[in-house]
Amino acid sequence: MLWWPRYGVTSVCGLRREMEDAVSIRPDFLRGSGGGGKHHFFGVFDGHGCSHVARMCQDRMHELIADEYTKAGGSGKEGASATAAEPKWKEAMERGFARMDGEAASWAATRSGKDDDLACRCVRQKPARCDHAGSTAVVTVVGPTSVVVASAGDSRAVLSRGGVAIPLSVDHKPDRPDELERIQAAGGRVIFWDGARVLGVLAMSRAIGDGYLKPFVTAEPEVTVTERTDEDECLILASDGLWDVVSNEMACEVVRACFRSNGPPPPAGARPDSGVLPAPAAAAAAAGREEERGAAAAVKGVDRAESDRACSEAALLLVKLALARRSSDNVSVVVVDLRRVS
Repeated sequence: MLWWPRYGVTSVCGLRREMEDAVSIRPDFLRGSGGGGKHHFFGVFDGHGCSHVARMCQDRMHELIADEYTKAGGSGKEGASATAAEPKWKEAMERGFARMDGEAASWAATRSGKDDDLACRCVRQKPARCDHAGSTAVVTVVGPTSVVVASAGDSRAVLSRGGVAIPLSVDHKPDRPDELERIQAAGGRVIFWDGARVLGVLAMSRAIGDGYLKPFVTAEPEVTVTERTDEDECLILASDGLWDVVSNEMACEVVRACFRSNGPPPPAGARPDSGVLPAPAAAAAAAGREEERGAAAAVKGVDRAESDRACSEAALLLVKLALARRSSDNVSVVVVDLRRVS
């Protein structure tokens, strides 16, 4: 059983003034739950309006989901099939996202502009507009036999299986037929202003935070539980800074090319002997920028030296590709190696 995940991550500010993306990687985040193999948490959060909601998700989401999974009766054991495990994971993800949304709302309600807990621009505004900020959230739990994905917003998870790109989440755009129907049923409107937007403001229909747009914008995630197979190659999590300019198929092909050039994965249970994940400034320089503003805390949860060479090269290459294609957003990419080793 793989006790340490093989992954790579790159997160850069890109052409934006501020870094509002956040990435969380928490190996073995269900430790102490007993049972067989390890479960590893990966999350990408794309903030809007301010960075504080994304950073709160980065710090807390894995803890809330682990707590709710335990309350739902999950033990971390992998004896059950993905179908049997789905109800517990669905409950855990939905309640975890709801609690995260509640914490974001509580934080926003207590800000007066005098606190300096987080030096973010919404607190400095007069009056403070902390409830005008939010974040997408796409999180995955990779276990020995299944991949669980929960998503709210337009960050995306894509699985490469047998050379085929399989989306494990569907972007929550306001003009998606079912989302449009839900918004209108709640009394809201979707207005086309530089694209479809909830009340002409937000270009996504689900997110953590955004208290001023509720109930039209909900934090309820869509959850999928996918059984792992021997044909699985990689999992890609990324903010829309990548997906706006790179297709699912192209992203998976880039990762597969990096895997081919780096050879087979290391033996199961082996820990990488050296990490190659570039620091934010190095990643920015490689992408043609002098300095990466605000990205020092963009990734949390692991020592960067634990990254895997092939996955790190793939994540960096995808970010460089997005910037070369003139992505105007922050770009954050996580690549997880799902190849089995005999």
